[in-house]
Amino acid sequence: MAETIKKYLNDSFVARWCALILIALAMFFAYMFVDVMSPLQSLVESSRGWDSSVFGTYAASEYILNVCGFLILAGIILDKMGVRFTGILSTSLMVAGAAIKYVGITDWFQATAFCEWLGSWWTALPGSAKMASLGFMIFGCGCEMAGITVSKAIAKWFEGKEMALAMGLEMAIARLGVFAVLSASPRLADKFGNIEAPILFCVILLLIGLINFIVFSVMDAKLDSQKGIVAGGDSEEEFKVSDLKKIFRSKMFWIVALLCVLYYSAIFPFQRYATNFLESTLNIGTTEAADLFRWFPILAMVLTPFLGAFLDNKGKGATMLMLGAIIMIACHLSFAFLLPLFPQKWFALLLIVVLGVSFSLVPAALWPSVPKIIDPVILGSAYSLIFWIQNVGLCFVPLIIGNALKATGGYTVPMIIFASFGIVAFFMSLLLKVEDRKKGYGLELPNIKK
Repeated sequence: MAETIKKYLNDSFVARWCALILIALAMFFAYMFVDVMSPLQSLVESSRGWDSSVFGTYAASEYILNVCGFLILAGIILDKMGVRFTGILSTSLMVAGAAIKYVGITDWFQATAFCEWLGSWWTALPGSAKMASLGFMIFGCGCEMAGITVSKAIAKWFEGKEMALAMGLEMAIARLGVFAVLSASPRLADKFGNIEAPILFCVILLLIGLINFIVFSVMDAKLDSQKGIVAGGDSEEEFKVSDLKKIFRSKMFWIVALLCVLYYSAIFPFQRYATNFLESTLNIGTTEAADLFRWFPILAMVLTPFLGAFLDNKGKGATMLMLGAIIMIACHLSFAFLLPLFPQKWFALLLIVVLGVSFSLVPAALWPSVPKIIDPVILGSAYSLIFWIQNVGLCFVPLIIGNALKATGGYTVPMIIFASFGIVAFFMSLLLKVEDRKKGYGLELPNIKK
């Protein structure tokens, strides 16, 4: 008798790609909010009494609670409760944190006695910076939790299918948020004459992202029902906290985690300062500088899906990680030494776009590699631990860069710091390739099972 092949919801091309679009748009809105104030640094400093050190503290606040252990808890919640519960919780945290940050940055809050008291309490930061940082901390918890949730959701919905392509497209859509907000934020601030308008706009978009995740959760519940998976998990096997020792004992996990923190520490903190860097180096206005840097994620956005498709069909993930690190080193050294000598907008744009190539190579190869080295039962915790280690760097690097900028009065030293992260990341990628060749994890092999 012929064997009956059972079809699941994620076997439908339309269904799994609709699910991807829903969760990718939520991350698109999150990325917009992350960088909504990046092109407004000069305006914030002049209107709220901040300086580069205060701005660095604000930028670092996004990661503080995650570094203090929330991300580890988030991974356990994800593996224990599943993508639906964790996704709705994380997007709700993003909305709540964004609302607090918006209140903290308003003219209304600036005039309150509470803001004045807040500025005099604990440490010498303006009250607006403390309130904005509090909101950014809460938002950061939700954003990073959403990031690991989306990664596990894609691994679940695209297992044995176009996983790298799906992860690449999700990252591409999210990065489009950087382009969008760098285009919109200074223009909204100019149109309404304040820094509040672009932030409120992004808060509204985050609400839409929460609705998107609720719709995705309905689809995911149907998939679990078809597979006979009980509510609260995403695997037929039960997650136990003791399973975490499998992650900590994995040499490959530590290599990937260190590569991740080194690479992203040279990218995301740079985004916070890039507009101001271009303003001072090229002697141009804020909007023009933001318009230049907004092209950074575009080539990455275009290339990442193609690189994902290449990984799915041809492999070579470890090699791509090495190449991405080399490109990043060259770009930051050029920002440090060549652009100040040749302060031309076309040259700055060229470097920005080439850096975007690096930003497509590394993430496109990095995230689909994790399911190859980690048991699916603890995949959420593995992603959360990688994100946690990454957040340690993302928390302290903006502080380091802000203080280096304040001490030197220029961007040469900060760019050298970014380049040094890339150099160490290259050696980590080289070690990863060596270990993969020894142990046969398949990082150089295609993702699609034929």
